Amino acid sequence: MIDQPEIEKSYLLPNPEQALSLLGVNDEYLKLIEEGMSVNIRAFGDKIFVKGTAVLVDRVINIFTQLSSLLTQGVSIGSADILSAMKMADRGTLEYFSDLYTEEIVRDSKGRSVRVKNLGQRQYVQSVKRNEITFGIGPAGTGKTYLAVALAVAALKANQVSRIVLTRPAVEAGENLGFLPGDLKEKIDPYLRPIYDALYTIMGTEQANRLMERGIIEIAPLAYMRGRTLEEAFVILDEAQNTTQAQMKMFLTRLGIGSKMIVNGDVTQIDLPRNQRSGLIQASRVLKNINHIGFVELSSADVVRHPVVSSIIDAYEKFDQEQLKKHESRNN
Repeated sequence: MIDQPEIEKSYLLPNPEQALSLLGVNDEYLKLIEEGMSVNIRAFGDKIFVKGTAVLVDRVINIFTQLSSLLTQGVSIGSADILSAMKMADRGTLEYFSDLYTEEIVRDSKGRSVRVKNLGQRQYVQSVKRNEITFGIGPAGTGKTYLAVALAVAALKANQVSRIVLTRPAVEAGENLGFLPGDLKEKIDPYLRPIYDALYTIMGTEQANRLMERGIIEIAPLAYMRGRTLEEAFVILDEAQNTTQAQMKMFLTRLGIGSKMIVNGDVTQIDLPRNQRSGLIQASRVLKNINHIGFVELSSADVVRHPVVSSIIDAYEKFDQEQLKKHESRNN
């Protein structure tokens, strides 16, 4: 392969005061872009110089243009926004980047806007708004739990629902929590920690705990959903890949009038015993073409964590595929 010659172009900041917001503290964002886009960047005064192959330099200049536009509109940006812009530039969808910021889901406990970070997340949010039940299937780091909780809080604040119910299977305890020490909350908290984290980030610890004490927000293991009808509720099932087929059917049939459900899971992280099949996998096949039920598949490209996380997910997927091919070749 012939090496592409390197060029250098400069980007003039429309407003010099944007420099810190655009480059990050101690040039944090600049370093992210350098690593993620394989270019060299140096900032001097109101100019940013980008050196690399012509294609990559143009992509980075376009990224700075899009980010500057957001800052001019008063939108604060963070590392997740930088990562999203890089991924969209690589996929040729950067022209739609600013569209992601036109709609605010809710404001978190610190007053910051919660918005989607990529096209996959936008598809996920739109599906929740259009359907009674949405399945979000994809790897860790794609924002499934966080966005689900944000949408639930937004619906509660808008009086679209009267309560929020958050649940996940406690697979490690076999849904039999009796032998664990402490009261019910102490028994299940370790398994529900990611849900608490998202809730506290969005609502604040004090308000979230107050609403939990009043029963407006309920966090419980999946086993405690049996026999109930959940009306005027926003219901989230997390880690759904660890539900059995019977549990999934039980959960979905809890849907009551005026309610919404989100079912999130990662089919590559199933912790069920070998003799039990995932209810999430079965549901994705059985319910695929039913009205008012949406399926959104997220991928490593939608991960909003450090760039290396996407690489880790891709590497494991490649490894699993190679192992499957070896297994099939041995059996043929």
